[in-house]
Amino acid sequence: MAKVFIPKEMRAGETRVAATPETVKRLLKLDLEITIEAGAGINAHFADVDYGTAGAAMATDREDAFSTADLVLCVNPPEASERALLREGAVIAGFLAPFDDLAVAQEFSDRKITSLAMELVPRISRAQSMDALSSQASIAGYKAVLLAALRLGKYFPLLMTAAGTIKPSRVVIMGAGVAGLQAVATARKLGALVEVSDIRPAVQEQVESLGGKFIALPMQESGEGKGGYAKEMTSDFLAKQREIVKKHLSAADVAITTALIPGRPAPKLITQDMVEAMAPGSVIVDLAVAQGGNCELSVKDQEVVHQGVLILGPSNLPASAMSRDSSILYARNLEALIALMIQDGELKIDLEDEVIAGSLVTHDGKVVNERAAALLEGGAS
Repeated sequence: MAKVFIPKEMRAGETRVAATPETVKRLLKLDLEITIEAGAGINAHFADVDYGTAGAAMATDREDAFSTADLVLCVNPPEASERALLREGAVIAGFLAPFDDLAVAQEFSDRKITSLAMELVPRISRAQSMDALSSQASIAGYKAVLLAALRLGKYFPLLMTAAGTIKPSRVVIMGAGVAGLQAVATARKLGALVEVSDIRPAVQEQVESLGGKFIALPMQESGEGKGGYAKEMTSDFLAKQREIVKKHLSAADVAITTALIPGRPAPKLITQDMVEAMAPGSVIVDLAVAQGGNCELSVKDQEVVHQGVLILGPSNLPASAMSRDSSILYARNLEALIALMIQDGELKIDLEDEVIAGSLVTHDGKVVNERAAALLEGGAS
């Protein structure tokens, strides 16, 4: 019977947890032994007693729980002190940021630790229940609109009052991935007029189905990347995109940026002069700030005011604004992935399974993710 450990997250500001009482019950049905650190779910509003009722054991010794676990489930990459506790041959799964600190991948490889990064789960139909990037991005897009509406000094909807008509707010959303589309839906429900910019023409139908207006771009090159993600575009294209979007931003009350490229810095979509074209009192919410930001003036987890425009850079809205539901969805994503690796209560890493293979960073003493391996060898950037 494989031993599973869920630690309390150590990263400052992280309120999510990698398992909930709901998923503990289902993992136990796979003949796993579940141990959770006391207080691991408290910031997501899950009490220790609820985990105990679900059947999990409470860890009385954190170091021992780490060092004896066959499988560790986490939200964020483990700290150095936690990595040192993992036994050789253990398995760890979570958001591991595999390209941010390549020394970690090398460490896992040297110690024959199998690591699965939730951000690498392939975007295929079969893996939708495991797509943690999408579940967390949807929450971020939803909360970004509410945050903007809270800080904007005007109504979102059209209002007809005895004192006259209030025009609806105009919202520009940059990036029509999961976060962007959820932002479109939320802003429209609040009554705003919504325009969307994206380098992938294929998303136009989705944008319009939600009531948004698609901003046409000069598509001389495709922005479609692997797995439905956007790809990195040329500097000439980005310059043309900024020129077109600047006109729309100048009339906007709110801009929400969500554009990310897997494993790359976020593209700079809003420059200083574009911010300066917006009216004082406007609000920008930059959801890409953790990867460098789509707005060149945004600062991670800080508020910036530039010529009257408020620029917000929340780096982890799922944790800071909606920890319970974020944890519920993330824990379900993890559970679905782990279920693929359990046979008769034991861990089996099936390299023929495209979901498992696509999620692996390290396994059996090797860095198996092609990009991570290339970066370690100095052959890619």
